[in-house]
Amino acid sequence: MKLEAGSMQALVCDSYGTPDDLRLEEVVIPVPKEHEVLIAVHAASVNSWDWDLLRGRPYLTRLGAFRKPRYRILGADVAGRVIAVGVAVERFRPGDEVFGDLSGCGWGGFAEYVCATEAALTLKPEGVSFEQAAAIPQAAVLALQGLRDKGKLAGGQQVLINGAGGGVGTFGIQYAQLLGAEVTGVDRGEKLEALLAIGADHALDYQLEDFTLSGKQYDLILDVVGVRSVMDIKRALKPGGSYVMVGGTTPRILQALLASPITSRLERKKVSLLLHKPNHNDQLVWKSYVEAGQVKPVLDRVFPLSDAAQALAYFGEGRAIGKVVVSMGR
Repeated sequence: MKLEAGSMQALVCDSYGTPDDLRLEEVVIPVPKEHEVLIAVHAASVNSWDWDLLRGRPYLTRLGAFRKPRYRILGADVAGRVIAVGVAVERFRPGDEVFGDLSGCGWGGFAEYVCATEAALTLKPEGVSFEQAAAIPQAAVLALQGLRDKGKLAGGQQVLINGAGGGVGTFGIQYAQLLGAEVTGVDRGEKLEALLAIGADHALDYQLEDFTLSGKQYDLILDVVGVRSVMDIKRALKPGGSYVMVGGTTPRILQALLASPITSRLERKKVSLLLHKPNHNDQLVWKSYVEAGQVKPVLDRVFPLSDAAQALAYFGEGRAIGKVVVSMGR
């Protein structure tokens, strides 16, 4: 369909609900402000935050926007080409290929064009597709901040990643391997072969084996799903070990916050909640890894923008290995 001048196609979210409530709509192309750039989006990836904002669950996602979503167009992780720049932009110029996380500057990635502050963006890694680049920002940075910053992961340690088959987990496995840690991934049985293929030393099917009851303990547990009780999880932690929750239900998040000081003081086991912070310098870390061939984004499926609602639905099934990406077909 040929668009009128100044308009674009975007996946619109006007109410909390399911992917069936999303619709593709023609909207006005945004104009960059002084510190923003206008990007022709080539690809955008789906994150659990998109899924949570669409459904309005956990209810913490509705803070400040209880009745309807704060962002009419979802999509935080994008890769594309700079079309225009604001008068105060210093790092980019038209034609630059960029990727970034827009969760700190208005979202809007599931569209043909989006504006973003230059602080949210990094030059795209060389040698990879826009689809691969779009898979990186949020998931990879969460893995880095969880393992490096919160977990203080070091070589030789034993780390378990619960929910290892998604975006955060697949980046986390590769990062932990680079550091020389021994990695155990936990997820659905059909994902285990893929986890081993990208570098996990061990892979457990949570439907057949409960890692909290096996008797094995770990230096660090990165929990991407957050559905298990903190009391259960800490059985699998060594004294002095760390449990980092990346995502989870509201009751589990509150439990982690309440348990943290008690567990730290009485059992010498650290419990912490990772609050995502988009970070240009952390994007640069992953850019260097990807360009050096040390890390490879894992893509499960790529959907065209016309099927972006299906991409959200597929993500919500929980069966994707790595990232689900929406491509604009440029």
